[in-house]
Amino acid sequence: MTSFIFSHQKLSTTQKRLIMSQAGTTKSHPAGLYVLFATEFWERFSYYGMRAIFVLFMTDKLLFDKAYAANIYGSYTGLVYLTPLIGGYVADRYWGNRKSIFAGGLMMAIGQFILFACASLPAASEMSQILLWTGLAFIIFGNGFFKPNISTMVGQLYVESDNSKKDSAYTIFYMGINAGAFVAPLVCGYLGENVDFKWGFLAAGVGMLISLVIFYFTKDKYVVSPLGEQLGVLPNKLKDAAPADGQTGFSQTQIAVLVLSIVAAIAFIYKVLGVDFWGSAIYGMTLCLPLSILTDRSLTSVERARLVVVVIIMIFVVFFWMCFEQAGASLTFFAKEQTDRTVFGWEMPASYFQSFNAGYIVLLAPIFAVLWSKLASKGIEPSAPMKQAMGLGFLALGFLFISFGTNADPTIKVSILWLSGLYFLHTVGELCLSPIGLSMVNKLAPGRFTSLMMGIWFMAIATGNKLAGTMSELYPDPAKTEKPVFLGIEISDLHTYFMIFVGFSGVAAIILFFLSFKLQKMMHGVK
Repeated sequence: MTSFIFSHQKLSTTQKRLIMSQAGTTKSHPAGLYVLFATEFWERFSYYGMRAIFVLFMTDKLLFDKAYAANIYGSYTGLVYLTPLIGGYVADRYWGNRKSIFAGGLMMAIGQFILFACASLPAASEMSQILLWTGLAFIIFGNGFFKPNISTMVGQLYVESDNSKKDSAYTIFYMGINAGAFVAPLVCGYLGENVDFKWGFLAAGVGMLISLVIFYFTKDKYVVSPLGEQLGVLPNKLKDAAPADGQTGFSQTQIAVLVLSIVAAIAFIYKVLGVDFWGSAIYGMTLCLPLSILTDRSLTSVERARLVVVVIIMIFVVFFWMCFEQAGASLTFFAKEQTDRTVFGWEMPASYFQSFNAGYIVLLAPIFAVLWSKLASKGIEPSAPMKQAMGLGFLALGFLFISFGTNADPTIKVSILWLSGLYFLHTVGELCLSPIGLSMVNKLAPGRFTSLMMGIWFMAIATGNKLAGTMSELYPDPAKTEKPVFLGIEISDLHTYFMIFVGFSGVAAIILFFLSFKLQKMMHGVK
């Protein structure tokens, strides 16, 4: 109640320090965390409900080739995580977090309803193709405004020094994400596979509207700082005072160099490396933008060192999501075609498997939240970079596990336990990496750059998702005689295919493990 008592009063510096110190000692989380939890729950219900049936919709209804569908899936999910850069910048400079969240949610709802219209038309219709791309565009840009800003607001609920509680809060927040992701395939997947795809998209759209209603009617009362001030009303650029030299951002020359660098990188990747346009855009921006932020003249040496840590870990995050996001494409194909989905005489829809990871997170997230807090109280909590390395290690173990469960004969389906085990190990890895990464960005980024840096962090996820789609194109389709080749290796069976991901994630885990000690020093006291 203290925060609300002082919300409309002018407070002295002493009063503010007292309130902030008291806020940092309370054991409970603020009500605002659970408002954001509920908002994110329904937004993720919308996103993952659509994602659960997206690949199946393209192959079964629109009759797209598997490789083509996987490429579209990778481009879509990559762009979904690229546009937060735009949303983060707009929020930091112009709109603030609240307005950005609402605008983004509204765009996503419109996108889902457009996909509903798309699925209502015949597959061969030219209009269905137009509606597909239009609906995806609305969801992509809407997510860009929604995702980085709601993630940023979680950290703003706490005093700056309360880093341990922030880690716990982000883990709880992550439960909201995955509770929605758990329910979504059960509802949207069932409607899409057993009734009609259009009803799955409609349910996703309704979920997004529920998210908007919750946020709109509760934000003013509960989404407040420890001082009782409403969060996200003003741009984040106002939160930090400018450095003494008055230099606060890019010069016109720097902006021009940045634009030319991005254009050159995109052109090189597109023309020389032969990557599709959207992939080239994602990779080019991921290469250029983080480096440009590090040249901002307003950064102090400590701030720059901390941001270097974020950028380095971004590289490893790319490998994590490239492997992890096989769930939406290649692992969905594996579930549908080569997994015995019969449970007590009932055949489980293939889309239901995408609930496994989310279900495990709902169960395990509270345990991890308590675990990090307990380890912190004893002074033995692993650093954020070390947790990221642990996440990559569990990811490698998951693919190693399922690689031994595959059958050389594609006509023989394997037990459901193999996919269940993979998703369990991947979930443990995700809880070590993803919510900790969100918390790390919030703690290491200067306040005036929080949403923008959150957007840049999602760029790594964008690159990983795009690469995931590219790697899914290598899935060995038993219906095709010609086998895909990767780095000179013929992928003739699923064992070989999954071992590639063991190699990527395992090597990345080992390298990051040894780098983590140096990175911890560069964080300058931030845990």
